[in-house]
Amino acid sequence: MAETHNLTERANLQTAGLDRLSTAEMLRRINVEDQGIARAVERALPAIEEAVEGIADRLRSGGRLFYVGAGTSGRLGVLDAVECVPTFNTPPEMVQAVIAGGAAALTRSIEGAEDDRAGSRAELARRGLSKGDALVGIAASGRTPYTIGAVEYARERGALCIGIACNEPTPLLEASEIAIAALVGPEVIAGSTRLKAGSAQKLILNMLSTVTMVRLGKVYGNRMVDVRVTNAKLARRALAMTMEILDIEEVAAAKLLADAQQNVKTAVVMARRSVEYEEARNLLLASDGFLSRALQDD
Repeated sequence: MAETHNLTERANLQTAGLDRLSTAEMLRRINVEDQGIARAVERALPAIEEAVEGIADRLRSGGRLFYVGAGTSGRLGVLDAVECVPTFNTPPEMVQAVIAGGAAALTRSIEGAEDDRAGSRAELARRGLSKGDALVGIAASGRTPYTIGAVEYARERGALCIGIACNEPTPLLEASEIAIAALVGPEVIAGSTRLKAGSAQKLILNMLSTVTMVRLGKVYGNRMVDVRVTNAKLARRALAMTMEILDIEEVAAAKLLADAQQNVKTAVVMARRSVEYEEARNLLLASDGFLSRALQDD
């Protein structure tokens, strides 16, 4: 493997003497540096597209998506995974996160956990990772043993392997089938990859999960019609979507949602196709969950 270019570890000439600047100037320098993050992600769009298509294919066939990382990278994977349940009404096992050090690492640093190459392999084996699954290894440096071990194990099992790093070349990207390199350059504070690298990783994970879920029929137009109503805020969102899509008043929408067991897609099909609950569910099932198909939209 070629020698890794440690972009995230280099001193940033644009923030030299940071500690001697005024608060306003420090904030301005950080803001200027952050403006390059989206451009770095843009350059990685072809690889992100390939990853989305591969992930969607596996989830569509009953597979699962695993995010694996350590430290900030691992926490970002956890955040994206857990948000899929309320946003897209996915079963908890569909998108899973594996973080070095386990649940305790969410709130404090677990020293040495990221170096446990065998630990990720053991955890993935426990979860039954198989060739029908997809795995995304996340590591700003691209050198984290825990994450690399996970990708190597996934390759052995025949799963789709995707790597996200902010350096190139790296062992992680070279071990992955699909390599996503977000080259954001040196950090505002050298080596503090919770900054630009973390932001880039968050943007990429947002894209992977969001576009995958759109490809699985969990969005209608740009509305999250598969939202799981678990609190008052989400109940209001479901009600508002039903009113907007059907152009009906609040009382009618509330009754329709109650009849549809608080499922927006089912409620819309019931109203548009003039059918009862069970028939609406069957129409959605026959349409692979796509509301537009169930409504026979052009």
